[in-house]
Amino acid sequence: MEKLRYSRVLLKLSGEALAGEQRFGIEPRASGIFCGEIADIASMGVQVALVIGGGNIFRGMAASEQGMDRAQADYMGMLATVMNALAVQDALEKLGCDTRVMTAISMTEVAEPYIRRRAERHLERGRVVICAAGTGNPYFTTDTAAALRASELKCEAILKATKVDGVYDKDPRKFADAVRYDTVTYMETLEKRLGVMDATAISLARDNRLPIIVFNLFEQGNIRRVIKGEKVGTIVEGGN
Repeated sequence: MEKLRYSRVLLKLSGEALAGEQRFGIEPRASGIFCGEIADIASMGVQVALVIGGGNIFRGMAASEQGMDRAQADYMGMLATVMNALAVQDALEKLGCDTRVMTAISMTEVAEPYIRRRAERHLERGRVVICAAGTGNPYFTTDTAAALRASELKCEAILKATKVDGVYDKDPRKFADAVRYDTVTYMETLEKRLGVMDATAISLARDNRLPIIVFNLFEQGNIRRVIKGEKVGTIVEGGN
């Protein structure tokens, strides 16, 4: 049996990961790629919780900037995350994974309500738990929801899967001289505004000593490498 660095993790995915090259909506082939990797680590005995954004369908903050009521827009964004969660559930179950979608807003016809102790039991029984609808409250991002759920479920790390291979001192897509960090502290992340996650999420992770591992989702095998403790991407941890 392979030696694992982490036995229970929360994987944070952006909604854009499901859109693939079309950049909007859900492309089954794109979601199938990372779902294969999730199924892989689940088969190794890793307990996996997921939090998925909804930006491929609707962005609440962007809508509020255009004049929509912020709370109303955020609730619409939460519903977008539920649609993504159901799509990921479908892809995972086609790969043989046992899953549960749990929502912070009650919609019992399509998913279970999020109850911490029930979510823990699902994880212990080897089910992938997909946490949807954010925290159930407007004004909080899915990054904050990820840090909250990871803390509640006693996860050992947050795996932040992105389009880039770690945390840089500036946007590597715009600046050729951007430097990637191997490790960075929570405070440095906040003070330098490195854009790993929003400030509330970083603070919550820091208070609960939850390392955040930022890595490229689209490089095959990265999730497995992170679980085994190999050096992949950037680790956010430590500091006061």
